[in-house]
Amino acid sequence: MTVRLIPYLMMDGNAKEAIQFYETALEAQLLFSQTFGDMPENPEFPLPAEARDRVAHATLKVGDSELMFSDTFPGQSHSAGNQVTICITADSPEKAKKLYEALQQGGQVNMPLQETHFSPAYGIVTDKFGVVFQIYTESHR
Repeated sequence: MTVRLIPYLMMDGNAKEAIQFYETALEAQLLFSQTFGDMPENPEFPLPAEARDRVAHATLKVGDSELMFSDTFPGQSHSAGNQVTICITADSPEKAKKLYEALQQGGQVNMPLQETHFSPAYGIVTDKFGVVFQIYTESHR
């Protein structure tokens, strides 16, 4: 099974600016970008107007590596300590579940592992050392 670790930068409303900066500074190529406004509406969680243009997810190709970005949702706390997370990309929901369950031991679940519109199995945990991991399963559709 294939597993990749990808640095994930959490920005405080300036992800678009950071992406443009890294495109130039690191000679990176934008592979994907989606704003919160581009995502499907969820009636249970109405999207505030100030969140529509914030980056929900973006990926830059930097040489042979990738760098991922997201803005915080308005009202979420943001500090230098939680700005970088590690995104673990798995190639199957079974592998994602195994990683998710192992990393949450002694830690904290931030988002339960679940199917989303962008992944068959996605969740977020903070491990017992305070490191935040996003577990993402590639969709093979």
